[in-house]
Amino acid sequence: MAEKDVSSNFRALVENADRKFARVRDLPAFGRAQSHYFHKVFKAYMKLWNYQQSNRSKLVDSGLNRWEIGEIASRIGQLYFSQYMRTSEARFLLEAYVFYDAILRRRYFEEAHGKDLNARFKELRFYARFLLVSLIVDRKEMVLHLAEKLRVLVDDSKSNFRETNFKEWKLVVQEITRFTNSDTNLTYVRPLRYCAMLDSYPASQTYLARFHAKKLFKFRDALLASYHRNEVKYAEVTLDTYRMMQCLEWEPSGSFYQKRPVVETKQNGFVVDHTLTSGLIDMNLAADMADPTLPPNPRKAILYRPTVSHLLAVLAMICDELSPECVMLIYLSASGGPARDNVAPPESIVGSSRTSKSKLLGRVSQEQKSYKSEPYSNGQKLSGDYYDDYLWLGPRGGSVSNNLYPGDLIPFTRKPLFLIIDSDTSRAFKVLNGAERGEPVALLLSPLKPSLENPSADDTAALNGSQFTFFLTAPLQAFCQMLGLSNSDPDPEVYDEAESILSASFSEWETILLTSKVLNLVWAQVLPDPFLRRLILRFIFCRSVLTSFIRAEDHDPYLPQCHPNLPDSVSPLSKPVQSSVQRLADHLGVVKSFHFNNT
Repeated sequence: MAEKDVSSNFRALVENADRKFARVRDLPAFGRAQSHYFHKVFKAYMKLWNYQQSNRSKLVDSGLNRWEIGEIASRIGQLYFSQYMRTSEARFLLEAYVFYDAILRRRYFEEAHGKDLNARFKELRFYARFLLVSLIVDRKEMVLHLAEKLRVLVDDSKSNFRETNFKEWKLVVQEITRFTNSDTNLTYVRPLRYCAMLDSYPASQTYLARFHAKKLFKFRDALLASYHRNEVKYAEVTLDTYRMMQCLEWEPSGSFYQKRPVVETKQNGFVVDHTLTSGLIDMNLAADMADPTLPPNPRKAILYRPTVSHLLAVLAMICDELSPECVMLIYLSASGGPARDNVAPPESIVGSSRTSKSKLLGRVSQEQKSYKSEPYSNGQKLSGDYYDDYLWLGPRGGSVSNNLYPGDLIPFTRKPLFLIIDSDTSRAFKVLNGAERGEPVALLLSPLKPSLENPSADDTAALNGSQFTFFLTAPLQAFCQMLGLSNSDPDPEVYDEAESILSASFSEWETILLTSKVLNLVWAQVLPDPFLRRLILRFIFCRSVLTSFIRAEDHDPYLPQCHPNLPDSVSPLSKPVQSSVQRLADHLGVVKSFHFNNT
């Protein structure tokens, strides 16, 4: 085939693939009905990719630039990642990483340095997208490597293209720097994802296998939404939603996850491209990363700063597709309404008593029973209670349309819901308990205020995300952060033993729940699911830690709540729970910060 014909065919394939890509790029990121669009676009790009592989030398002779090859691979990576965000299937995320990693190592964009502004913008977008993929894959070394490369590239762009404004790219660099500083200052001894080796406990497996309830729900879908002023984020993933989405995925055990260092092959100081002009992407890497033994991840809809109408629309779409035997997790992290600077109104509005709690036992007993004290009229909840306090999904000074009320969620209770509210008005949502339209809701509600060993210090919660979410996703790190323990250079033996104490505690509490004769059906029907069971265990730990923590003021606003109640056998003052927290505090040398029954 003549060189001219090869070039013309190539350009036609590029235009066809780009047209299909433009259509799929703007499709809603939610709902199962769009998978056929992905297959069409993917087929077009793979045809294009294979064509340029087969005719690379002729295309190069006719003027094909290396950055154009990189752009094709980048589009394929972007396509894979968008499909991951729609489905949460790990294979799509891993394929995206493979393509982006190949572009980086083969330096496709670097030949255009300082020459082509269009190529420079494509290179900047490549780094920004690869950073997001690396964050979610949890390749921290690669994230730091890419962040530095992006910073250098932005500085170089300002020098070589002086007439162009790169202010928005400076903001991208600031975002990823703030995100990595907030997250990498905290050492994760174990992955945030569910690791079968670390998060399943042999002692309770027999009870788990025998466990049965009248109805058992499968966890298949989740909606994660966040809206805070000045929250730590990168792109449209906040630190809180990042931690929660990691917490709701399986940790693969492929060889890729041995955290290999980021290296570039060099000879005589120059990076070597072993592929020469082949353009072949190494698909073996994807095989190393995959773990076919794992079940599929729950599908997650990630909403960044949604409007109330958008959130409810996505929620309705997911609920409509939800199977009758499945439960949906809803995670909402946002500031409250006008009561944000004063925690008393939410307490009085929803009827939670704030009596004097001079004794620890009295304080916990009140917390355990407070959910029963809702406002009633002739035995019925007042309808106005569903529309008093709210989450604020909008800018300051916004309209009432930005308010998400507890009553807005009532229509969705026709389906099973596992609801996590992380807000300073979280308790407003306990009115949902008993107001459901079909299935009882499982509720985990955050404290109204974070607890810190040194409250006058910098706002650690703002720097490192929500404390309650942190306890649910990385309990040991949240414990250390609360007490001001240094986490930047931990003693491995100390932290390994701390993790062992926590694991032994979770194993014991799991057995207690699985053998309980008084476990509420709401919790019983979701307990077999590993993700939801782990969240429940971590909630028990969080509640006990915050209950026993010594503070000068009233404890009530600092305590999380669950509705309906969990059994008394795992209450904050029960011997199995409190002794575990005491053992951990003693091991880390912070027992003086707590008040235990026997101290």
